[in-house]
Amino acid sequence: MFKSFKAPVLICSLVAGIFFTACNNIEKKTSAMKNHQHSNSDSVYTCSMHPEVRGKEGDKCPKCGMDLVPISDENSVKIDVKLLTDPQTIKAGTAAKLIFAFQENNKNIPLDISHEMKVHLMVVDENLSWFRHIHPKEQADGSYSIMETFPDSGKYLLFSDFKPHGAAPLVDKKEIIVSGSGGNDKMDFSTKFVSLVDGYTVTLENGDDLKTNRSQPLEISVVKDGKKLTENDIEPYLAATAHIAMISKEEKEFLHIHPVSDKRFPIYAETHIKKAGIYRIWVEFQTNGKIHTADFTVHTKAGETTKNANGHHDHHAH
Repeated sequence: MFKSFKAPVLICSLVAGIFFTACNNIEKKTSAMKNHQHSNSDSVYTCSMHPEVRGKEGDKCPKCGMDLVPISDENSVKIDVKLLTDPQTIKAGTAAKLIFAFQENNKNIPLDISHEMKVHLMVVDENLSWFRHIHPKEQADGSYSIMETFPDSGKYLLFSDFKPHGAAPLVDKKEIIVSGSGGNDKMDFSTKFVSLVDGYTVTLENGDDLKTNRSQPLEISVVKDGKKLTENDIEPYLAATAHIAMISKEEKEFLHIHPVSDKRFPIYAETHIKKAGIYRIWVEFQTNGKIHTADFTVHTKAGETTKNANGHHDHHAH
């Protein structure tokens, strides 16, 4: 049904999300999605070695320099993602079951394992003050479910990152409304480049230099008890050095980034940000079997537009 790609996802890929409407706190079905962010009239091109990369005719892969080739209709995957909750009305502070179905022609499709899981689910509140990265489990009928407790009332966004069998990864966005008391109506969006978590000082060293329309690094240092950690001090987490989620304040544009290490920084990634604005960033890394989550707030500036600005994308939804 799908043509297989040979290359693994090295860092991150940008895929188109969809806009949605919610009904009675739940969106039950999305419209068809394609694995890119261009309009229907555009021809979409990819790298034969790095299928997560998307661009236009004439673009080159930012990872290997190869010319991008057109995606055939066979690999232009259209998937409906359905979400049900039990109970249907979710209350703050009470556990609820989230049930996802990834379907083509109303039938559940097989998913490939990506970074040790078939579904990565990132959940945030609308104010981007609360974040969870969880993994729904596959059920006998091919759906995926997980229990979650939402701390406050209000709107929550759910980004599911998954890989249809033999195709490139996709990201879907849903929203739910949680009833009850509480709720965080305020969030400080001033820049934050240093995060203190579990005794670690985690710093986004180049947080003040992020711009649109260019491939650029995320350089993250980690210090514990005055010692600067190296890549050997960070344990592999879900087949990566760490995991990074990045969400814009205004449009809730989402990027899921898989870092690597280099000699200077224990956590290092490259990304491409298309729109200027305020972004919240969560970095998950593991030491001694424990997951730590650092958070940052960055103000991305507009950069100069270049010919190949659209050549690199992350796992992405908006």
